[in-house]
Amino acid sequence: MTRAATTGTTGAPAGAGAAPADRGATSPADPGALHVGRQTLADEIAALQRLHDGLDERFVAAAAALAGIDGGKVLALGVGKSGLVAQKLAATLRSAGLPALYLSASDSLHGDLGVVGPRDAALLLSKSGATSELMTLVPHLRARGVTLIAITGTPGSPLARESDIVLDGSVEREGCPLDAAPMASALVASAIGDALAAAVMRARGFTAEDFARLHPAGALGARLTLSVADVMRQGEELPRVLEGASLKEAVLEITRTGYGAVCVLDPDGALAGFITDGDVRRQLLQIDDIAAVPVADVMSRAPLTVTPELPLSQALLLLEQRKKALMTAPVVADERCVGLLRLHDAVRAHLPS
Repeated sequence: MTRAATTGTTGAPAGAGAAPADRGATSPADPGALHVGRQTLADEIAALQRLHDGLDERFVAAAAALAGIDGGKVLALGVGKSGLVAQKLAATLRSAGLPALYLSASDSLHGDLGVVGPRDAALLLSKSGATSELMTLVPHLRARGVTLIAITGTPGSPLARESDIVLDGSVEREGCPLDAAPMASALVASAIGDALAAAVMRARGFTAEDFARLHPAGALGARLTLSVADVMRQGEELPRVLEGASLKEAVLEITRTGYGAVCVLDPDGALAGFITDGDVRRQLLQIDDIAAVPVADVMSRAPLTVTPELPLSQALLLLEQRKKALMTAPVVADERCVGLLRLHDAVRAHLPS
């Protein structure tokens, strides 16, 4: 037997004593996997194109039914993979401003029908159109006056025949090598939901501000809904001294709050001036006794100020759009100093949560 047949690439004997293969090593690409992956995507793209080309007046009717809901809600129901799509569909419609919720088809038969009202519309998702749980529910939903909208891969199915509006979610191939697992059909059903949500948003005049109000914790919500008053430092957190104070007193107040600045106020609470830690450092290069220096000799008498009602996004631009960004700015309302805006707070409010 030759040496090559009895040793591995390191020269160690082959067989039981050989070192295990490195699990992190890159193995040659499987051309079969690449072909299958591309075929799956091709099938899904074809299914979406077929859906795109086939949208008709039935889609318009479904969108109108959802957009016209007044005092009711949208119920999304499905079983298995269709149930997962229904959950996503309900969440998307809520983002579009519609009261929508996912109902478990099986649980609804055991008490959850109490949430159903006569002004509701139900989106029933089923590839086969013959899902037993949905078919059992249909007469109960119908008895409550619910508008039934089926999203099914079988337009001539029992579910389709019992529904008021039928949206065709059929596909030619699933993308599964066995043409069995609901891949393309689940994608198509989800896409129908997205298209309905978009149409409803347009019909109801849904704006970016409306979206932001429903997503207050997101960056868009912060940009469109927060004002300076929502993040400014006020009350005991507002660093302030009277205009008769010394620079030493100002430094102590800057140190107390740690915000790098102090507002100088007159006896009526109006802003007389503003001192930053940069102003203090420049003074320390010239004098030794800061207790002998009045704040009036150091403060900026016309600093950048903002108002409490100013949108936070605009205030952020005011702070940043300088040759050297400002770290703080006094907040003034009716000539009174009511707070301090920090660049750090404004930026943090705009970060995604």
